[in-house]
Amino acid sequence: MTAPLLELENVAKIYPTGSGQLHAVDGVSLTISRGESLGLVGESGCGKSTLVRVLSRLIDPTTGAIRIDGQSIGDIPARRFGTHAERKRIQVVFQDPTDSLNPQFRIFDSIADPLRRLGGRKTRTEVTEAVHEAARITRLPPELLSRYPHQLSGGQKARVGIARAIILRPELLILDEPTSALDVSVQVVILQLLGELRETLGMSYLFVSHDLNVVKLVCDRVAVMYLGKIIECAPVKDIFERPAHPYTKALLSAIPGAAEMERVRLDGEPRSPIDPDPNVCRFYGRCPMGQELCAQTAPPLIEHGGHAAACHFRLNQKDLPA
Repeated sequence: MTAPLLELENVAKIYPTGSGQLHAVDGVSLTISRGESLGLVGESGCGKSTLVRVLSRLIDPTTGAIRIDGQSIGDIPARRFGTHAERKRIQVVFQDPTDSLNPQFRIFDSIADPLRRLGGRKTRTEVTEAVHEAARITRLPPELLSRYPHQLSGGQKARVGIARAIILRPELLILDEPTSALDVSVQVVILQLLGELRETLGMSYLFVSHDLNVVKLVCDRVAVMYLGKIIECAPVKDIFERPAHPYTKALLSAIPGAAEMERVRLDGEPRSPIDPDPNVCRFYGRCPMGQELCAQTAPPLIEHGGHAAACHFRLNQKDLPA
């Protein structure tokens, strides 16, 4: 079996607060294979953005291991990782293309910046050729390279963000809501471009999104996050056709036009992420299937046939192997 490109093992990010410890990410274990696109979904505040910042080494994990190709990168301090040789293997396309571009940089320099910092000693000719190649494969017209970000449309700025991220030919591209700030028609074009780049350059994706329809189109597997934990992970078809966790089913039933699925209504309020009881299921109190057992023993994430779920009363029990 081929070793995964990226491994997260029991990764946690805990912030001290005046009233206790906030568990933004709590014991997350995930893998991403070479060439795979993994979707990460969950409601706002579940820890997706914090997990992205941890695994891209923008912030340090509190505990846990992060490995790329078996080599640990989680123990490299975030303040040093920005100039570390391993940085070029992981790049990020940020949610807002406007905020992520330096308004004082021309587009050429925005795309060239990672190459100048991490690409080793390059001549001016080599940098120019690399920038024009990145612009070409992201379909960014060369006449835009001399402009500033405020002179570009939202779709054009999105292409700049992608070109800047791929100029180093990373092995893993983290896409943090890359189309959420764009018009629907532009979203389609950018998603098609990302699909072509993944195939052409052989990159792996971590695709973070609130839009489950987009995840269904571009991802091979989906990980569902709730209050800092992964509560389900499976191939995209299984997630959409046979969700095993009640929370996942509730998310899917909320998709506009999901008339064929019974609407799942969640009552109550989410549990506090500050000093959560490790013996209580994070979804207890909102779960329509919750019972006393859920308040006494937190369910582990258990895999059956490539479909992992953390639920004592897992849906589709009849489909599990004996």
